Amino acid sequence: MKFSTKTRYGVRAILEIAQSDPEIGIYQKDISANQNISYKYLDHIINSLKVAGLVSKAGGRRSGYILTRKPEEITIYDIHNAFEPGICVVDCLSHNYTCKRQGICASQGFWGELNNQIIKYLQATTIADLMQNQEKLDDIVS
Repeated sequence: MKFSTKTRYGVRAILEIAQSDPEIGIYQKDISANQNISYKYLDHIINSLKVAGLVSKAGGRRSGYILTRKPEEITIYDIHNAFEPGICVVDCLSHNYTCKRQGICASQGFWGELNNQIIKYLQATTIADLMQNQEKLDDIVS
């Protein structure tokens, strides 16, 4: 299983927004520069995050982006869902897939449990957790 670039960059963008001033936010051009993400590609990412209700403009048209909820209320799973329709480690777990071995395959249970563990981990990890980790890393570098 591999997470998409949009999901990975979405996490980085949200983290950058979370670390900015919640009153004025951060401009897309600054996120782009700080995270080394092309401005044009970041535009798609920010749009998906807005549609998912995770970020918004701080004020009017010429304002930066802010979070719509507290960092401890936004999970990595929320961000992932802004770009992908859920988690599915193998095709046979997908709702759109009919497995010929349904009900007679022991490995399907294993994959299902792994899938659930990944979802639980993503749901348990918040932007606040990443902010704490980033602060520790920043202290080491400083």
